[in-house]
Amino acid sequence: MMLAQVGFVPTLYGGRQAEIHTSLCSSRRRARVAEVRARPAVRLLRATSGTAANVAIGVRSFPNEEVENLQPPERRKRRGMMQHKREAFWFYRWLSFFYDVVVNPFHWTREMRDEALLRAQLDSPCLRVVDVGGGTGFSTLGIVRYVAARYVVLMDQSAAQMSYAAQKRELSGVTFIEGDAENIPIRTNYADRYVSCGSIEYWPNPQQGIGEAYRILKPGGLACMVGPVRATNPLSRFFCDTWMLFPTEQEYIYWFAAAGFRNIKVSEITPAAYKGVRRHGLIMGLVVTGEKPLNGPDLPLTMEDRVYGALDDWEQTRSSALNLGQRIKFVLRQMLGTVAGFYYFVLPIAIMLYAALFIRRKPAAQ
Repeated sequence: MMLAQVGFVPTLYGGRQAEIHTSLCSSRRRARVAEVRARPAVRLLRATSGTAANVAIGVRSFPNEEVENLQPPERRKRRGMMQHKREAFWFYRWLSFFYDVVVNPFHWTREMRDEALLRAQLDSPCLRVVDVGGGTGFSTLGIVRYVAARYVVLMDQSAAQMSYAAQKRELSGVTFIEGDAENIPIRTNYADRYVSCGSIEYWPNPQQGIGEAYRILKPGGLACMVGPVRATNPLSRFFCDTWMLFPTEQEYIYWFAAAGFRNIKVSEITPAAYKGVRRHGLIMGLVVTGEKPLNGPDLPLTMEDRVYGALDDWEQTRSSALNLGQRIKFVLRQMLGTVAGFYYFVLPIAIMLYAALFIRRKPAAQ
């Protein structure tokens, strides 16, 4: 696997060659979009208080004047056990061995991915796309169906995860960068699209990470984030908050607005086998998009993290040396975080059995 630095980020074709390439790839893209839309759609569901909903709601838009006056979300008391750079790095070191086999089928299916990426508006084969926290390349496989691989950058802090992505034939032209989502090693105003699927839950400072998404986008560029949604069931909320960051919809909207994004839109996704059960939280539950204004500033409006207090210096990086007390804290976090995470490996089986036995699938609203 080649790990590229920012200097190796691919550039666009030039001149007449670009026109020919765009024409050819556009026809292919239209065929692929038609193929995706012809598949059974992932049902977009509104969660109701304690019950499954079966009403398709599509995309909810939030007016610019509304998000400009949002109040900060309630301050959280603590981070999840795995919501630290070092802990997340080592957690994924062993999870990468079976991530595609165990995690995706229960939490992040191909149909969910394809539905979510339609929100990213990958409407040109020559878009510069950065997939942040791309890991084993599952979301990137969806991106290269619409965008030529040479224009796609997959960035992750885990070389172990990216080594699996690099083995996938469809990603042979993708550029791989080992980097931090909260300090992306790509220049300002570089990308046309920013995509991040299943990464924010491990960010110690989510506001800073979303600010970085804003920074690397060109004016008029679009960010598309797919991430967890917090549980409303008390027991499941305890485990999700112990494990990692499961944001609320209000937190996503505020973080996007605080960074400077406008035309913010939100839609819900749920694994089809759950039949709309969302009260236990979802590892992949919301799709949030936002546009960088054409006449907006190049840099995000705020890099302040309004959700948590400051991290200790040793927690800012996974490479700093640890003293004995810090090592004990690291081991305890790994153990407690793994136990809490195991709950979300068992929970999908219980939800699927419950849905299959007790929930009758209602026809989608016309």
